[in-house]
Amino acid sequence: MNGRREMEQRSLELPPVVSHTNGLPIYFLTGKNYLYQTLYCIQSLIKSTAAQFKFILVDDGSFNAALMERVAKQLPGAQVITVEQISENLQNTLPEARYPYLHKKRAVYPHIKKLTDVHTIPGDDWKLVLDSDMLFWHDPREIITWLYAPQQPLHMIDCTEAYGYSRQLMEQLAGAPVKPLLNVGAIGLKSEAIDWDKLENWVKTLEEQEGTSYYLEQALSAMMIADTDAAVLKAGDYIVNPGPDQIKNKTGILHHYVDLSKEGYFKQAWKHFL
Repeated sequence: MNGRREMEQRSLELPPVVSHTNGLPIYFLTGKNYLYQTLYCIQSLIKSTAAQFKFILVDDGSFNAALMERVAKQLPGAQVITVEQISENLQNTLPEARYPYLHKKRAVYPHIKKLTDVHTIPGDDWKLVLDSDMLFWHDPREIITWLYAPQQPLHMIDCTEAYGYSRQLMEQLAGAPVKPLLNVGAIGLKSEAIDWDKLENWVKTLEEQEGTSYYLEQALSAMMIADTDAAVLKAGDYIVNPGPDQIKNKTGILHHYVDLSKEGYFKQAWKHFL
């Protein structure tokens, strides 16, 4: 796709964004194929609000010296959590002998790293993880408010429910009704509240009974917060899969470009930030 190539090439022109040591922490799982999207997402965020942020980039396994150099230049002050650090964190919190299934999944299903690799990082108890394929158009006050004083999980609302597993099995395992339409484009969770033993068992059982799914990480997130109140980002403001008119008119606060909206993302949306 030409739009994607152009977007990637021109991301080198994006001006630097300073990451502030005492800023509001935001996590991205990113790497060689996604850093350019991460940079556009960050660019759009800082243009939409006066808040200051601390950006933590979690290496998806593809970082190299050139990428580190680029981060230093375009995101000065940002923290990169390297594969070496991740490996150490996993050893401390999720030793392979005790969590063989989660380790097996990590090797073949990168999305699960948004849980395993992010929530084993010491430090912030609550962590907000943003997907890179998103752009902010207006001040995300609800997200900023949450970041200042997180009290409960935060999530977006999907355009259609995408868990990849039957609600019956999910609720049986979670022991509570699962929230409908949860989307993990922006997901805030409390690291300490994650029961890794449950997660190990859930992944194994879900896959044994109903096979593998691209949406596993989204299903697990919905199951983890099944019995807790959550801060829900309004679907009309935080739009998953925006239509052509919504993209053109910059409707709402945030767009998460999944499925058919990728076309508008790669062909036009990013150009507003150069």
